[in-house]
Amino acid sequence: MNRFIYTALIRLLSPGLLGWMALRARRSGGQWDVCGGARFGHYRQPSPLRSPVWVHAVSLGEMRAAQPLVQALLDGGDSVLLTHMTVTGKDEGARAFASAIAEGRLIQQWLPYDFPGSTRRFMAHYRPRAGVLVEREVWPNLIASAKQCKVPMMLASARFSDNALRSSLRAGSIMQEAYGSFSAIFAQTLQDAQRLEQAGASAVRVSGNFKFDVSLPADKVKRGQQFAASLSRKVIVIASTREGEDDLFIRAISRQLKRARTQGTDLSERVLFCIIPRHPQRFDEAADKLREAGLPFTRRSALIEAGDCSSTALHTCGDAAVLLGDTLGEMAWYYGLCQVAIVAGSFEPLGGQNLIEACAVGRPVIVGPHTRNFEQAVADALHEGAALRVADAPAAVQAALQLIDDAQRMSRMSDAATHWVQKHTGAVARVVAGLNEIGK
Repeated sequence: MNRFIYTALIRLLSPGLLGWMALRARRSGGQWDVCGGARFGHYRQPSPLRSPVWVHAVSLGEMRAAQPLVQALLDGGDSVLLTHMTVTGKDEGARAFASAIAEGRLIQQWLPYDFPGSTRRFMAHYRPRAGVLVEREVWPNLIASAKQCKVPMMLASARFSDNALRSSLRAGSIMQEAYGSFSAIFAQTLQDAQRLEQAGASAVRVSGNFKFDVSLPADKVKRGQQFAASLSRKVIVIASTREGEDDLFIRAISRQLKRARTQGTDLSERVLFCIIPRHPQRFDEAADKLREAGLPFTRRSALIEAGDCSSTALHTCGDAAVLLGDTLGEMAWYYGLCQVAIVAGSFEPLGGQNLIEACAVGRPVIVGPHTRNFEQAVADALHEGAALRVADAPAAVQAALQLIDDAQRMSRMSDAATHWVQKHTGAVARVVAGLNEIGK
């Protein structure tokens, strides 16, 4: 397939694609501006930034991965144009960089759809000195427009699986041309680099994963630890659950509570489970499932309303078997709160979620069998003794309960987790150096 055929196809299919986007927006909530002018490269006001570095973080996961890079650019004196495709990504960016936005050093915008005219207008309007696509978001017309407008492009912290390689090769010359047009590509692993070169990229370098350079807010970690110290219970966090996983863990927790009761003990007196859905549109759904299961629970938002670490908040939490994490931007608080972290997204075939943040706080991690999106990171964490892999949700809950009763093993895993993260930092510095080379 060449770019002419590709463009003709997306024009032909655009009504269906826009309808799908509108349906997704309605289900997710928030202001998506599916048919807004910015989605087509039309802007009412001139750009307030002069020669910014443009960073594209498509959604929530990529935005969290991009945070250390964006912060490094701001710290180095650059202005930043930050683009997204989803509301969750945009909201996370707005939260993370509120002060830079208020100071006029960073602006957020929707990435235009991949039509030639839309992408050319985007480049002409913002005139970035360089563009950085985070992890894997490669659009042929976008890359071609950048090349026409002489905007050097980088693919950073790039992930490229065997499936992605097969899809790229099936697409033919259009993707080979796109990957070959990057001025620089920094891959997460050697395997990613090799697959990218097979797809048509040249001079791919291995930088590592941005997520190792994460700097979780120390104040939030500390507040989580303070709340945990006030509890008379240990805490097991089940982080970033996705579709279908809430049911699995709610059933597993219910079984453990019933088993303890048959043995004459009350598990909820010594353990508090915390379930954190990945997407905010599923907070209420998870609450309904907890009610249906008959599990007493409270919400994190209720604790905040009661005064966070106050005696009222502790009382609110007192009778709950489960704390429902229904807030955004507080993963540092949740990891500070817990003794063990089960990182979900890996107990259904969804590819897994980021385990590095939990390890950075020194928390032993448990993952499920489906971790293809973090394949190398999980393998390394398992090898270093920072994480455990189990077959399913019941096994994860059981393993977590065993860990909190084994202080020596928890301490060993905690030390291993911290050491593993520290050993792999530096990806952002390598990418910034490369960016300065291509964007002079």
